[in-house]
Amino acid sequence: MKFKLILDKSQEEAVIATVHERSALTDEIEALVLRSAGTDRVSAYTEDGMRMLPFSDIECITVLDGKTYAITPAGERCRLKLRLYELEAILPASFIRINKSAIANETHLVRFTASFNGAVDAVFQSGYREYVSRRCFAEIKRRYDSK
Repeated sequence: MKFKLILDKSQEEAVIATVHERSALTDEIEALVLRSAGTDRVSAYTEDGMRMLPFSDIECITVLDGKTYAITPAGERCRLKLRLYELEAILPASFIRINKSAIANETHLVRFTASFNGAVDAVFQSGYREYVSRRCFAEIKRRYDSK
């Protein structure tokens, strides 16, 4: 493995890693870069006011009635001002799309449950359940099979 550092004050800072495949090391590097860039949290609004919510404290991000909410391990719903596609751009690799209106944090997923009619739900540590679309479930299976 090679390491190359270029110091150029006229350029925007960027970290680019060329690897053969994603691994635990690449996930750690990504988390470190995001943390140091100050983008390891998002502003969330609750009844009590606003707070900075770390990505690690988010189980699921979902859209309800046209508004984006983050579900925490305590089962709390925090309103987010960003749209799902904006969040996808800044979230670490542990977040995966599970349907058209929800993104799940893999680290908080307990299991996937299948019902009698073939529908699949993602079950989180807090007990929160979210529907998993067939298209996204196929992608999740490919992701787990490659690990």
